[in-house]
Amino acid sequence: MTKRPNFLFLITDQQRADWLGCYGHPVLKTPHIDSIAARGTRFDNFHVASPVCMPNRASLLTGRYPSLHGLRHNGCRLPLSANTFVDLLAEDGYHTAAIGKSHLQPFTDMPPMGKTLEEIAKQKEAWKADTGNYDQEEPGQYTADGRYAFKTPYYGYQHVDMVTTHGDRCGGHYHQWFRENADDWEALHDDANELPHGYTCPQAYRTPIPEDLYPTAYVRDRAIDYLNTRVGKDAPFFSFVSFPDPHHPFNPPGKYWDMYSPDDFDVSLPYSAHQNPTPPMRWLDANLQSGGGQSTPQTAQMLTDRHLKEAMALTAGMMACVDDAVGEILNTLEQNGQLENTVICYTSDHGDYLGDFNMLLKGALPFRSVTRVPFIWSDPADRSAGTSDALASTVDLAATILDRVGIAPFNGNQGKSFKSVLTDGGSVRDELLVEFNDGGIRLGFPKPARVRSLLTPEWRYTMYLDEDWGELYDLGADPNETLNLWDSADHFEMRAHLAERLTHHLTAQMDESPAADRIA
Repeated sequence: MTKRPNFLFLITDQQRADWLGCYGHPVLKTPHIDSIAARGTRFDNFHVASPVCMPNRASLLTGRYPSLHGLRHNGCRLPLSANTFVDLLAEDGYHTAAIGKSHLQPFTDMPPMGKTLEEIAKQKEAWKADTGNYDQEEPGQYTADGRYAFKTPYYGYQHVDMVTTHGDRCGGHYHQWFRENADDWEALHDDANELPHGYTCPQAYRTPIPEDLYPTAYVRDRAIDYLNTRVGKDAPFFSFVSFPDPHHPFNPPGKYWDMYSPDDFDVSLPYSAHQNPTPPMRWLDANLQSGGGQSTPQTAQMLTDRHLKEAMALTAGMMACVDDAVGEILNTLEQNGQLENTVICYTSDHGDYLGDFNMLLKGALPFRSVTRVPFIWSDPADRSAGTSDALASTVDLAATILDRVGIAPFNGNQGKSFKSVLTDGGSVRDELLVEFNDGGIRLGFPKPARVRSLLTPEWRYTMYLDEDWGELYDLGADPNETLNLWDSADHFEMRAHLAERLTHHLTAQMDESPAADRIA
C-alpha cells in the first residue's frame, strides 16, 4: 500500500496574492516561497470564504461557510462541537499539530465594538450557552511563568504551540517563551525604547526586539522542532504552521526594517482610478480629507501615497522575514528526508487593500485585493511546476486534503475537492460565494455591514444588506474593478442573472448536518 503523505501547511496573515515573487511582484523577493511554486501548482484565482481572519480560518478547517460553522465575524468562536478535517485526519492515524496563530477563539479579553462586557452578559440568545472551554487563546492563560498546558485535542490538533495577536508583542506560548529568553523583556516591550526611524504612516513601529526573538522566528523554530520529532515515526503528520505576519502593525525586526525603501513602490491603483466610487469609498475619502482616523486599529482607512508606500516597504520587510523562515523550515524538511513524502501548501487567511484605491487593511468592500490570496500546492506525486486559473476557495481545502489521503468528508461539508485540477487540469467550479459580516458599525454604514458576493471567472456581483446600491464588475474587461456597472442599463440582464445565481448559493446555506435518522 502506498504510504500516506505528510502535510506541511504554511499560512500567513493578511497577505494578498500578488505579494510574492512567483505571483509577479515587481519589487518583493521571496525565493523560498517561490521554490514551492517551482515544484508545484500555483493557483491564480484562489479566493477566501470570508476576507477576515477568524471566519475564514474556521472555513478552512470545516469546509463550511461562516453562516453555517458559526464563527461569523471576528470575536465569535468556532463551536467545540464542530467537526474539522483535522479531526478526521487524527481519527485516521495522522499526528496533527498547530504551530503559530490559530485564531479560532477570541485572543483578547476586550468587549466587541459598541458594547460592554456587562451588556453582553445580560443579553439573551437564541441558543442556550455553550459551556465548553473557550478561553485557551485568551491572554490570561499565559501570564504565569512556565508554559500553559494547552488542553488537546483542539479542533483536531493533538499538539498546539499557540501564538496570539499580531506585531512584535504576540501572546500565547510565544509570550511565555519570550519572557524566559529575553532578560530585558519588559524594556523590549516599552514604547519608549522604539528604535529611531523616519516613518510617519499609521502603525509603523521600529521594534527593538531582535530577529531571533521576534514571533516569526519563534514559529519557525517550533515548526523545525516539530518536524525533527516526527523523524522515524510511523504515523504521517499534518502540521499547520501559521505566521502572524505580514498583518499590521508594520514592525519588521532588525535588518528587515530597511531592506526595502518606500521609494521602491508605487500606488498603481489610486482612488482617482475608480470611475464611480461606492458610498463607503466616498466616506473613506472624506474621512481622510478631514483627518478622521480609525475607529479601531483594524479598521480600513484611506491614506496618502507616501504613507501607503511606507506601509508597502515595511510589509515587504515582514514578508522577507517570513520567506527566510520558510526557507529554513523547507531545508529541515529536506535534510530530514521528509520532503519526498510531504505535501506542501502555502496560502494566507485574507488579503489587504495595501494601496488599492488608496485604501489600507481590510473591510466590507470585497475587492480582489482582500478576497484573492496565494495558494500553492506542491505534491510528492508530481513536483513539476504549473499554474491553474481554476476558481477555488478556502472552503474547498478541507475536501481536497481529505480527498488526497482517501478520507470521505463529513456530512455538511460545503467545499469541492480540486484534486482533479492538480492531476488533470481543468476546473471544478464555475462560481463561488464570499461572505462578509462586520462585528461593528464603520465605513459609514448605518449598522454592521452584511455583504455577500458571487464570483465567477468573468464577474463579481456584490449585495449589501438593506442598501439600494451594490457592485457589478466585468473582470474580463476591468480586472482592477474600476467601473461599477450596477446602474448600467446595458448590464441589467447580467445583473439579474448573477442575482439569481447568488440566490441559489444563499438558498444552499442550510445546514445539512446532522442528517435525519427517521422519516418523520
